Amino acid sequence: MLGRVRLGRQRLSGTVQRSLATFTHVAGPRNAITVSSDGPRTMYDKIWDDHIVEGTSDGSALLYIDRHLVHEVTSPQAFEGLEVAGRPVRRPDCTLVTVDHNVPTNSREKFADISSFIKNDQSREQVLAVEQNVQKFDLCYFGMADKRQGIVHTIGPEQGFTVPGSTCVCGDSHTATHGAFGALAFGIGTSEVEHVLATSTLNQKKALNMLVSVEGELGAGVTSKDIVLHVCGIIGTAGGTGATIEFAGSAIRTLSMEARMSISNMAIEAGARAGLIAADEITFDYLKGRPMVPKADHPDWARACEYWRGLATDAGAKFDKEVFIDAADIAPTITWGTSPEHTAAITDVVPNPEDEADPARKAAYERALGYMGLEDKVGNKLDSLSVDKVFIGSRPHGR
Repeated sequence: MLGRVRLGRQRLSGTVQRSLATFTHVAGPRNAITVSSDGPRTMYDKIWDDHIVEGTSDGSALLYIDRHLVHEVTSPQAFEGLEVAGRPVRRPDCTLVTVDHNVPTNSREKFADISSFIKNDQSREQVLAVEQNVQKFDLCYFGMADKRQGIVHTIGPEQGFTVPGSTCVCGDSHTATHGAFGALAFGIGTSEVEHVLATSTLNQKKALNMLVSVEGELGAGVTSKDIVLHVCGIIGTAGGTGATIEFAGSAIRTLSMEARMSISNMAIEAGARAGLIAADEITFDYLKGRPMVPKADHPDWARACEYWRGLATDAGAKFDKEVFIDAADIAPTITWGTSPEHTAAITDVVPNPEDEADPARKAAYERALGYMGLEDKVGNKLDSLSVDKVFIGSRPHGR
């Protein structure tokens, strides 16, 4: 694809040319080449339509990519490919690089340099490689000595790099996190990382529209993680396959941005390509004053908020799949097995595979219970089980 695509400014529509000229320039409406429907549109439809560079009759399109987050693991080969081909990074101003996968959690109080701080050879080499590449290609970089460095899906929102209505990609499976801001965000592979660096575009097949609506008031102790685990338990890990999920409803609208990120982050655990939550005043309040968005008293800020509000799904828009959940049905939730769909309320019991009518599901339950050492605990209250060890991971943006 790289050998065939040459995207000079003359190939792009005027509205795409204006997209995000700098970090603080916010995406605005574009004249899309094709639109999904003449009638009411979903938020996903609107973002998709606004980013089409070139569409095809089969529903796929060359999409303009507004934001590219880069880290040390999936970028070395991509940068090498650019160097071999003699290509520059097309939009350095829309590319943000950090290191997070191979960074030790040790205190950096006495940090001197990467070579002495990172003991693992492969990890050290990847971090050193990205430091060399950001210098070669003149990219914005939050290195280990920079206080802004952190998990890539945390620093994007923290800096205001992630904004509603944008397309956002990263060579990492947790990229869906940014969908909490109303951005179409998804993970890509190394070859796609190179393609975005070189062209600011990607070939994509349009996904189905799926709605997950959670209405009502959440009970005491119920968090956003409980919501999304409950969703995974209902629709399964394949329930969102081929779709982009929009999470909506009164229970979602009351959540903080940090809580929303936990929900969109796990859309992929339900098989979805991405997870979206419409931007609202909570979103705007979070972004206001961040380093990479216009200042609140600048006309661009008001213009951006107006555009972002218009991205909400239209009344009467049609979804290919719909799931409606009563917030009162969601309790503090855990996973008892080996899959995100192996969920249960903390007050429930260890499930019995014999209760499953589907042979494949029954077999999966038996394997999971065996792996977890719970085959002889069937019927026991989950909150009565002892826990030997707890591992607190931070890759899904530390939440």
